[in-house]
Amino acid sequence: MSMHLRDVATPALVLDRDLLARNTARMTDHVAARGLRLRPHMKTAKSIDVARYALAGNFGGITVSTLTEAEYFAGHGITDMLYAVSIVPDKLDRVAALLRRGVTATVIVDSPGVAAAIAAYGAARGMIFPVMIEIDVGEARGGVHPESKALMDVGEALRGADGARLCGVMAHAGQSYAARSIAGVAAIGADEARGAVLAAHRLRGAGLECPEVSVGSTPTALHGPVCDGVTEIRCGVYMFGDLFQAQIASCAIEDLAVSVLATVIGHRRDPNRIVIDAGALALSKDRSTAGMPLDAGFGLVLHETGEAPRALLRVDRVFQEHGVVEMPDPDLLAAFPIGTRVRVLPNHVCMTAAMYDRYHVVAGGDVLLDTWDRCNGWGTPAG
Repeated sequence: MSMHLRDVATPALVLDRDLLARNTARMTDHVAARGLRLRPHMKTAKSIDVARYALAGNFGGITVSTLTEAEYFAGHGITDMLYAVSIVPDKLDRVAALLRRGVTATVIVDSPGVAAAIAAYGAARGMIFPVMIEIDVGEARGGVHPESKALMDVGEALRGADGARLCGVMAHAGQSYAARSIAGVAAIGADEARGAVLAAHRLRGAGLECPEVSVGSTPTALHGPVCDGVTEIRCGVYMFGDLFQAQIASCAIEDLAVSVLATVIGHRRDPNRIVIDAGALALSKDRSTAGMPLDAGFGLVLHETGEAPRALLRVDRVFQEHGVVEMPDPDLLAAFPIGTRVRVLPNHVCMTAAMYDRYHVVAGGDVLLDTWDRCNGWGTPAG
C-alpha cells in the first residue's frame, strides 16, 4: 500500500528526489564543461543517499564540515574527503583514525603553529596528514591573505615535514552571498580564483609543491569565470536550493527540492490567519530574504502536494513550535482547515535541515517513496 505525506508526523523534512537529481546533474555538467572537478560539499545534505546523486558522474571526493560527517561518510565507503574547517591539534586523533581506515582525509590550516603541530603529530606516529592552506579571498572569516607573509610561514612549517604533506590551497568566497547581481557574483568569483591561484603560485615559487587549487560556493560555481590554475570546485547548497539562493539567481523557486511538512493547528477568522506546528525550531529563524524583492518571511507556504496556493502565503511569525501565516484574503481560510497539511519552502535550507534526522522522500506530489537518514551534530569518534 502506498504511503503519503499525510501519514507522516509533523513537522518533517521533505525531499523531492526528482528535483535533487535535476539539480545535481545540472551542476555536475556545468563544472565538467569548465574542465574542472566537482567536490560536492555535504554540510547541508549530511546523507549518503544524497551524496550518491551528487557524486554521479564525478571523479572527485566530497567536502565535509564536521568530523562526524567525515566518519559517517567513511562508514559508507567514501574515501576521499576535505574537512573544510580549520583543524586544531585536539581533533587530530579523529583524523588519524580516518587515515588508518584508508581514507584520504585532507585538513586545512591557516596557522604556522598548527601546521607544525600536525607535522609533529604525524611524524611521531609514522603517518602523513594531507594538508591544504586556507586562503582568505575577501570573506575575512578564516585563512591567510594570498600576498601575505603568513602564507609563506604556513608553507615553511610544512616544508620537508615527515608527518604532513602540502597538497594545495583552498578558498571560499562566502561574500558572494551578499552580491545582488550575476555580474557582482562573477566579479567575486574572479577575485576568489585569482587569489587562490596567486597563493599557489607564490608557494610553488618558493619550491613548495601545491598541486591543488580548490575554490567554490554555489553562486561563484555557477556564475564565476573560468580561471586557469583552478583545479576543483566545492559547493553544496545547489543540491537543494532555497529561497535566498533563488533571490541571488543561483536557482529558481521551482528548483527547491527541500520543504518542511507541517499541519494547520489553529484557525482564526479575525484576524485572518492560520497557525501551523512548524516554528523557529522546525523552520529556523533565518530571515535572509528580508529586504529582497521577494520577502519570504520565515518561508513560503505550499499545499501538501507541493503546488502553490492561489495567493502568496508566507510564515510571518514564528515561536518555538508555532508558525503564523497571515491570510491576504479571508476566503482562503476555507482552503486550510485545521488538520490540513502544508509544505514550507525554507529561506536557508542549511539551517532548516539541521534539526532533522531524516528526509521523507517524494518524487513530485505527496506519495512517500522512502526515508533517508541524515548525520547530525559534532559527536564523538564514530566506529
